[in-house]
Amino acid sequence: MSFWLIQSLNSLALGGVLFTLAAGFSLIFGLMRIANLSHGAYFMLGAYVGLSVITHGYGFFAALLAAGLAVGTLGAVVERLVLRRLAGNGLGQVLATLGIAFIIADFSLWAWGGDPQPVDAPAFLAGSTRLFGQVFPLYRLGVLGFAILLAISLWLLLDKTRLGMMIRASVDDMQMARGIGIPASRLFTIVFCLGAALAGIGGVIAAPILSVYPGMDADMLPLALVVVILGGLGSLAGAFVGSFVIGFIYSFGQALFPDLAYIILFLPMVVILAVRPRGLFGRIAA
Repeated sequence: MSFWLIQSLNSLALGGVLFTLAAGFSLIFGLMRIANLSHGAYFMLGAYVGLSVITHGYGFFAALLAAGLAVGTLGAVVERLVLRRLAGNGLGQVLATLGIAFIIADFSLWAWGGDPQPVDAPAFLAGSTRLFGQVFPLYRLGVLGFAILLAISLWLLLDKTRLGMMIRASVDDMQMARGIGIPASRLFTIVFCLGAALAGIGGVIAAPILSVYPGMDADMLPLALVVVILGGLGSLAGAFVGSFVIGFIYSFGQALFPDLAYIILFLPMVVILAVRPRGLFGRIAA
């Protein structure tokens, strides 16, 4: 009984990390139709930036802010100087983002070395607590709470603000959105910057659980891709539900059938897409 409870709590924590990574990815993919293969690299770079800030004694919240600003700024520069010049060239955009991912990976290896580096949880979430008679790290519950808070904040942004209405309109029908005067060029930069910043913040959030190491981008990007495709392009609800579904499937798959973990992960996605090609929450684009 304790195994199932602890593993379920671990799955919820992983789902929270995945949502922080996948929410921005879903917005970028849904709005810009770019399979941003550098998203995992932004996640890893954010983790390393946060590690440096914490190592210099500035605290966990400063690390979150620094990672979000640094990676978000990098995302805006990439969108402006690279992806915008490749508008309409889907293959070129994919190859460009893949190249950026390799550049970030090599830069991180050069700047921070190749050894895994642990990151301590913030002091107010250090230690453990008891749930249903089991001891569980308090930080992982904090990650779950952060994911829920982030989901609410993004929902408010997308549903209750003018910027959110423009994003939703552009996701649903880009041509019509352009026709009514929505500044798509500026919107692309804002969304890409926001998505990259969320990935950077997600890297800091994940660091106390996963540690920071070269290759964490390659480990997390496939999971984010599955979440986005499973949940539906541009769907915040799909990213939220999909993150926790994949969190459970991956955690239990790794624990129970480690040799078949990726089969257990990708097979349900294939089955669901065969029934619902646009994902669980995807809508038909006009």
